[in-house]
Amino acid sequence: MNGTAANSRAVSTVLALPSRLAFIRSEGFPLIPSLILLTIMLVAIFAPALAPHNPEVGVLGDRFRPPAWQTNGTVDHLLGTDHLGRDVLSRLIFGARISVVVGLMVIIVAGAVGTALGIISGYLGGWVDQVIMRITDAWLALPALMLAIFLAAIVGPGISNIIIILATAWWTRYARVIRGEVLSVRERDFVRLAVVAGCSKWKIMRKHILPNVINSAIVLATLQLGQVIIAEAGLSFLGVGVPPPQPAWGLMLADGKKGLMAGYWWLTVLPGSCIMLMVLSANLLGDWLRVKFDPQLRQL
Repeated sequence: MNGTAANSRAVSTVLALPSRLAFIRSEGFPLIPSLILLTIMLVAIFAPALAPHNPEVGVLGDRFRPPAWQTNGTVDHLLGTDHLGRDVLSRLIFGARISVVVGLMVIIVAGAVGTALGIISGYLGGWVDQVIMRITDAWLALPALMLAIFLAAIVGPGISNIIIILATAWWTRYARVIRGEVLSVRERDFVRLAVVAGCSKWKIMRKHILPNVINSAIVLATLQLGQVIIAEAGLSFLGVGVPPPQPAWGLMLADGKKGLMAGYWWLTVLPGSCIMLMVLSANLLGDWLRVKFDPQLRQL
């Protein structure tokens, strides 16, 4: 009897699969960008098992080897080697880990701080709102990347430093957007009923306001993931981000810029392509989520 029920559920799942796929297509779900992001995430997680060589150690006798499909290329170095004989494929794989860790940690820290301040500012109002928003406006007036470069030059390179610096530069976007959402949500009936019921302000913000603005925070985080990745690559390219010999994509671009003029195209094209794919995929997914969570845009 249990086996018959299990078979029925399996058959219904299989029959429902085409309709679910059709739903994804009808909603414009960015399947390819999502698969690219998922692949990069998996590569970052399993980097030690996937990388064929140590990304930080090279053999000088193998310097500037081209990819395997070119003359003098070898299958031992499928994507060639750099100026120190380090395997480019291994460095790209471990570079994905750095980009993923920095990107996710920055949007989590910046999102948590900015969302919390936006909720407090929007709901409490008064002088609290004025203080938080004036600080936010002053911070927004500063170019985020220039601020990050300035702070990185002061505190020095390092992954943890870069996470703190970029989170410091990007929290204001969340505060401004979430505060605007809260101004609308706090006027709704369920919030007024919670006030009448005697709920404290902190409980209302946690139980009633936060769940209604979290979608906006998620969409903003997805849209800003690409910006954070570009910022991290830019800092590493300028020498104030991830320190060598760690295999960051921006650092690989910096190492390969001179080799590009000498004909060693793979040293810049490959890490640049990885950055482009990840940023473009994150932006396309963020645009879809923005439309998905906005009823007005969904009706267009």
